[in-house]
Amino acid sequence: MSDANRNGALLREPAISVRGLEKSFQQLHVLRGVDLEVERGSIFALLGSNGAGKTTAVRILSTLLRADAGSASVEGFDVVTQAGRVRESISLTGQFAAVDEVLTGRENLILIARLRHLRDPGEVADSLLQRFSLADAAGRKVAEYSGGMRRRLDIAMSLIGEPPVIFLDEPTTGLDPQARIEVWQAVRELAAGGTTVLLTTQYLDEAEHLADRIAILHEGRIIVNGTLAELKQLLPPAKVEYVEKQPTLEDVFLAIVGERPAAGNGVGGHTEEPS
Repeated sequence: MSDANRNGALLREPAISVRGLEKSFQQLHVLRGVDLEVERGSIFALLGSNGAGKTTAVRILSTLLRADAGSASVEGFDVVTQAGRVRESISLTGQFAAVDEVLTGRENLILIARLRHLRDPGEVADSLLQRFSLADAAGRKVAEYSGGMRRRLDIAMSLIGEPPVIFLDEPTTGLDPQARIEVWQAVRELAAGGTTVLLTTQYLDEAEHLADRIAILHEGRIIVNGTLAELKQLLPPAKVEYVEKQPTLEDVFLAIVGERPAAGNGVGGHTEEPS
């Protein structure tokens, strides 16, 4: 097959395809026949509680672990027989930021660019710093970065070499709400740029805000897979209920006095009457 024909065929194929994936660790069955497909340029959320098998699935797809049964391909390459081609096509960001705290943000990016033998590592670093809103902190040591900044830097490092597929394994674990929002924005920008993102998470709001499609992994099986709208249709129509609202003490007080107390005067405070 010519390169042009292969490229055309790849565009029609899903970026990630999984069929009947199984994995056990001694007597523990972690994956029990997982099937899923991820469209190119989309954000796909693999949602499940701790121990559901999310990380195991990502490790198999990123060639770090071999499945007991089933098949999987990334960018058209089989994860077993073409593992080297798969690794060239992906980047993996784990649950904790893999950054060097002694180096500055820019130095971290330049280091990875040099390891990938890219031309002009400094230009690559500056472009990514700008893209992830880290340019102002480029010269600061990563030890001084907030959790959200570290995670954004970690994702930026994973994009060096422009891999078409990125795996984010619970990327907001341990982050505060503001840092989570920063990471969410970075993930949206990845997909907007054409990168395929497979995101594992145990946070329902994260899947709801980010994903084009959501698969719920429970006890080693995909029990539901679809868009958010499709998943909501699985529930019965919402019922309208009227709930009686009980008055608060503030409501009672304001109803009695007919106005809010003046600033500085409490309900039981002492005020001097005119003589």
